Amino acid sequence: MVRMSAEERRISVVHAAMSEFAQGGYKGTSTEAIARRVGVSQPYLFRLFPNKQAMFIAAAEYCLAATREVFSKAAQGVPAEEKLEAMAAAYQQLIRDDPDKLLMQMQTYAAVAAAEAGGDHEFGATLRDGWQQMWDSVHLDLGAEVEETTTFFAYGMLVNTLVSLGFPPGHRNWEGFYQSARPE
Repeated sequence: MVRMSAEERRISVVHAAMSEFAQGGYKGTSTEAIARRVGVSQPYLFRLFPNKQAMFIAAAEYCLAATREVFSKAAQGVPAEEKLEAMAAAYQQLIRDDPDKLLMQMQTYAAVAAAEAGGDHEFGATLRDGWQQMWDSVHLDLGAEVEETTTFFAYGMLVNTLVSLGFPPGHRNWEGFYQSARPE
């Protein structure tokens, strides 16, 4: 049996945490469930991460970085006028292939909003920074005006909402989207 390094184990915990938090949210996910998914003890989790919040932040940062990478790869080598559709199509592929990333995004927004409402402004700061990096990266990749980047993210949030709510392909709420942004 090959033993994982601490860094490999940490990465496996981040992936497991993302899946667990995506399904159960911050409050509804136990560190026990994460440990069970990875196949380690809870005390071992806390050698890798100081607390549940740190696990959540690491999972959310991973999710945001992975989404940012999908957008960047989709824009590479594509003519300027085709970047928007290429990035939209790549995002649709991401949420089809790995729906936990979409759910983790939505859980991140909910967890930050709840923390802010409870007076914990530090929790959201790191995650806002990660989201800002994604916005900046997309803005640069698109080579767009601010309004175009804002429109791209506005459509993206609508996609997130419609997919999260389970609106099927062909539903009238999808009619105003570019063809590449409609689910198949």
